[in-house]
Amino acid sequence: MAFALLTSVPPVFGLYTSFFPVLIYTLLGTGRHLSTGTFAVLSLMTGSAVERLVPEPLGGNLSAIGREELDAQRVGAAAALAFASGALMLGMFALQLGVLSTFLSEPVVKALTSGAALHVLVSQLPSLLGLPLPRQIGCFALFKTLAAVLTALPRSSPAELTISALSLALLVPVKELNVRFRDRLPTPIPGEIVMVLLASVLCFTSSLDTRYNVQIVGLLPGGFPQPHLPNLAELPRILADSLPIALVAFAVSASLASIYADKYSYTIDSNQELLAHGVSNLISSLFSCFPNSATLATTSLLVDAGGNTQLAGLFSCIVVLSVLLWLGPFFYYLPKVRSTGGMGGTRRSGYIPGRRASACLICPKAVLACINISSMRQMFFQMQELPQLWRISRMDFAVWMVTWVAVVILSVDLGLAVGVVFSMMTVVCRTQRVQCLALGLAEGTELYRPLRESHKLRKARGLCVLSYPAPLYFGTRGQFRRSLEWQLGLGEAGKEAPKADGPPDAAAEPVRVVVLDCSGITFADAAGAREVVQLASRCRDAGIHLLLAQCHASVLGTLTQAGLLDRVTPEQLFVSVQDAAAHALERLVRTQ
Repeated sequence: MAFALLTSVPPVFGLYTSFFPVLIYTLLGTGRHLSTGTFAVLSLMTGSAVERLVPEPLGGNLSAIGREELDAQRVGAAAALAFASGALMLGMFALQLGVLSTFLSEPVVKALTSGAALHVLVSQLPSLLGLPLPRQIGCFALFKTLAAVLTALPRSSPAELTISALSLALLVPVKELNVRFRDRLPTPIPGEIVMVLLASVLCFTSSLDTRYNVQIVGLLPGGFPQPHLPNLAELPRILADSLPIALVAFAVSASLASIYADKYSYTIDSNQELLAHGVSNLISSLFSCFPNSATLATTSLLVDAGGNTQLAGLFSCIVVLSVLLWLGPFFYYLPKVRSTGGMGGTRRSGYIPGRRASACLICPKAVLACINISSMRQMFFQMQELPQLWRISRMDFAVWMVTWVAVVILSVDLGLAVGVVFSMMTVVCRTQRVQCLALGLAEGTELYRPLRESHKLRKARGLCVLSYPAPLYFGTRGQFRRSLEWQLGLGEAGKEAPKADGPPDAAAEPVRVVVLDCSGITFADAAGAREVVQLASRCRDAGIHLLLAQCHASVLGTLTQAGLLDRVTPEQLFVSVQDAAAHALERLVRTQ
C-alpha cells in the first residue's frame, strides 16, 4: 500500500500488485530466494509517468466523484504501463536478449537504486509534512521538490508531522535491530505491521481524520477487480516510459537473482527471468496492477526468515489474500499522507464505483510514507561500500559516482542510460590503453611472464616474445600498431629505441624473430585482422620472422579470411608460446 502512493494510485492497488505477480513468478521464475511485487524505484518511475499522462486538474479542488474519476484514469495508465513493459520483456525473451543483463554492471545497479532512494525520500517530504504539493517530474525534479517544500514549510500540518516523527522513531530503530541481531532473532520484528496497528488505533480513538484533517487510507474494495485489458490506445503514448521501466525491472531482478544464486551456489536463466517477469507484468496488468519486479527489502527479509524456494512467495500471497478478503477493517484508520495536489478535507481514497467495500482503512497515510522511507535503508547504506570500491577499482568508483549523480540530477531513467553508456565507454577506453607486453622465460621453467614483473626473467638475443592482452578491433588497431612498431623498431614509432625490459645487452640486439602471443586476443574484426596481415608484411620486409602462438579458433578464422596465409606459412602458427619460442631459438642457432 505504501508503494502505491509512490505510483499515484489508491493504496489497495499495492495489495493487488503484491499478490498476482508473486503468484506468477512462483510458477515461472528461477530465482529461489527472490521476492517480487512492489518496488520503490519502479513505483517512483511509474508515478512520474502516471502524473504526466494524467495530471492533476488546475486548482486541485476536486469533488468526490471527480477524485474517483481521476484515480480510475491513473489506475488505467499504471496498468497500461505494466502491460507495455511486460510485452517489451516478452519481446526481449523472444529475441533471447537475457544476455543484456551482463551489460548492467554492479556499480550501475547499486548507484541507480541508491540515487532512486534519494528521489523517494525527497518525494515523500510533502507527505511527511502534510503539504498539498504537486509531484515534480522530469529533470531536476528532486531540487524542484526541495525548493517547493522549503517555500511551503510554514503551512505544514502539525498533526501529520507528529505522526511522521513518531512513526520514523519506531520504524528506523526496529530496522536497525533486525539487521544487527538477525542471527539471534527467530524472525525479523514486523515493525511496519506494529506501526500500522498502533497508528490505526490512535487515529480511531482520537478521531484525527475529523479533528485535525489527517488523511486516512479510506475504503478498501472487497475481493479482486474484474480482469480487463488496459486501454491499448494509450500504448503509443506510454512506450517511451515503458522501455526504461522494463529495463530497470529486468536489471534489478536479474542482478538480485544473480547475487543470491552466487551466494547459495545455484544458477539462474536470464532469459527465463525475462519470461517470468514479462508474463508477471502482462497478466497482472489485467487486474489493474502497476509495474513490478524483484524487491531488495522483501528479498532480504525472505532470506533472513529462512525462505529457500519460490514457494515462500505463496505464504505472502496468503497474507495479502487475507487482508483483501477479511482483515481490511482493522486498517480503516491508517493515516495517509495528504494527497499531492489535493486541497480540502478527508476523502475516501481507493473506492471503486460498482464494487462492495469490505473495509475502510483508518490508518493515517503519513505512516505509509514513513514505511516508504524506512524501506530505503538498505539502498542508502550501499554508499558505505564506496571506500572499498575506491581501493579495488577507481574506474568502477567513477562509474558508480557518474551514475548516481546522473540519477539524482536528471531522473531515474536518464540516469540509467548515462550509467550504462559511461560504463561501456570505460570498457572501450581500457581496451584502447592496453600495451604489448614483452615476455621473458622464467628461470628453471618453460613459462613466459612479462619482463616488468621480475628482473630474473631471461630474454634471448634476437628473440622478442610479445603478448597483446586485449581484443583487436577498429578501436584498438591504432594502439596495436603503435605498440608493435615501438617494440620491434618499425616505422616512425620505431625510430626511438624501446625501453629495455630485460638485460641491456639483450635489448641492444636487433630483433630477428618475434613471437606474438595471441591468447589475449579474444576476438578480432575485419580492421584488426587486416592490421595483423599488414604486420606480417612489414616484418617480412624488415627481415623479421613472425610467429603466431595460441590463436583462438575464431580469431584464426578471421585472420585467414583476411589473407594472413598469403603472408605467412602454416609452419609459422603454433599452439603454444613455448613451442613457438623453441622453434625460434632453433632458427636463431641455425642462422648464426
